[in-house]
Order: sequence, then structure tokens, then C-alpha cells
Amino acid sequence: MRPIGIAGLQLQLGKGDNGDRIAAEIAAVKARLPWVDMVVLGELSLFGASISTAQPLPGDAEAKMCAAARASGVWLVPGSLFEADGGRVYNTAPVIDPTGQVVARYRKIYPFLPYEQGVTPGTEFVVFDVPGVGRFGLSICYDMWFPETTRTLVWMGAEVIIHPGMTNTIDREAELAVARASAVTNQVYFVDINTAGQLGVGLSGVFGPGGEVIHQAGSGHEVIAVELDLDQVTRVRERGWHGLGQPLKSLRDNPITFPPYRDGFAASPAFSGLGPLQKPGSEQPGKPRLG
Repeated sequence: MRPIGIAGLQLQLGKGDNGDRIAAEIAAVKARLPWVDMVVLGELSLFGASISTAQPLPGDAEAKMCAAARASGVWLVPGSLFEADGGRVYNTAPVIDPTGQVVARYRKIYPFLPYEQGVTPGTEFVVFDVPGVGRFGLSICYDMWFPETTRTLVWMGAEVIIHPGMTNTIDREAELAVARASAVTNQVYFVDINTAGQLGVGLSGVFGPGGEVIHQAGSGHEVIAVELDLDQVTRVRERGWHGLGQPLKSLRDNPITFPPYRDGFAASPAFSGLGPLQKPGSEQPGKPRLG
């Protein structure tokens, strides 16, 4: 077995500096559930969704999370925060090891445009290793709507996807369907932790490599504590879920070049004719829609 205990903290947070509250919750979870090895929070949990809170990394907020991880001896993905770098703003998720060291930072590749204005897309996929357990991949919220993101992380060796989200809209049920589909089509654990309170509607979910629902949370404060065995990923990929589909082997053995990736999405009238990426109803009165 290659077990790991993961606690997703679906916290009812407000706008502003939530660092002290988060640090206290991490300590409380570790004291109550000493078998927990990793703690994960929702997207933008530290400060909320205002880019005015953007700060360079490393910085004070990240340092506070490093101290919290070190004090409890856990791996920590404290959701994300807005990072200021070179005149640009990124939505960035740090990964902190149990000694309090930052081992990776992932910049969200697909900001939620046209709503997440002013945020620059990241360009690098990120995986990290937990010694003796396995490899983990990172994605943030809207990233999962693009199946290429999860598949790329799996191609890089990820056996678990850690996915902080911050959704406070009616499409949360659709997101859960996407998360579950991402798990089964990539034969990977998918840990989808949403915010609650002022920042989100909750309904976090953990899904297994066969698409099974390991846990789905309610809408309020909840600690989603699960033990995952990464040997199950290996078994499902090698044998199929209940001896059935083996999609990763089929991808390996049938190396087709998909036309959209060969020619580009803009080459298709189905995409090029969609018009600009903007909020519905935001067109200026009297001006024709472009595209």
C-alpha cells in the first residue's frame, strides 16, 4: 500500500486576511486527526478574490502558511493567492512540505475569463512528489474545464490531482461532474476542494480512479478527511476498473494526432466564429458584436 491521509478544509471564510484562521484550522485538524499527512484548502482562501491583495512570492502570507505546515508536520496546499510579479498578477498555489519549505508554486493556466480580469495565465504544469507515496499534480478551479490540463498532469506521472476551487455560482454541480469525469477518464484520484461562506458554495468532492465518489461535502464548514491508497491507481491503470476500461493504455498504443492540436482551434469555424471572450450583455449599446 501507498497510503496518504488528506484533509480538505472547506472553510466558511470572508474577504480579507484569513491567514490566522487557516493556521488555527490546520492545527486543530492535525490535533484531532493525527493520521492526516496533507491539508488542502480552496482557491484564494487566504485573501479572497480581489487582485488588490496581490503580493510578491515569497511573502508574508506564504511564510505564515510555511510556519503552519511546519508546526503541524503536514504537506500543505493553502489554496491560492494573487501573486504580483513583474507588473503582472497570477493566481498561484504554493505547495509546502512538512518542514515548512515551499517545494512548488503553480500559476493557474486558465483564469476564469471574462470574469477573472487582470490575471495573467500561467504557462507551466506542476507536479510534486511526496516521498514514499507518489506524484501529485496541481490545477486550480477553471483549469479542470479543459481536459488537457488533467491529462497533461497524468502524462507527467500524477496519481492524485489536488484541485483548489472557489465557486459561488450555480454551475457547481456541473463542476462536480467534470471532476468525476476527470478522475475516471484519467484513472486518477481527483481532490476538488471548494470554498464556503462568502467565498463559495462548498460541495467539495473527492473522486477515485474508477470515477467512484469517495466523499461529497455539503455547503457549509466541513473537514473532508480521507485516506487514499495510490496503489489503487496503479491497479486500475493496469487492470481497468473492475477489470474493464484501460484508457491510458489505449492512448499509449493508438498515437493518433488529433486535428485540433495539429491545426489549432482557431482554424475551425466552429471556434473562430464565436466572437470575443466577454461578459454577455457587456457590448456597448448601438455597436455591433464583433466576430
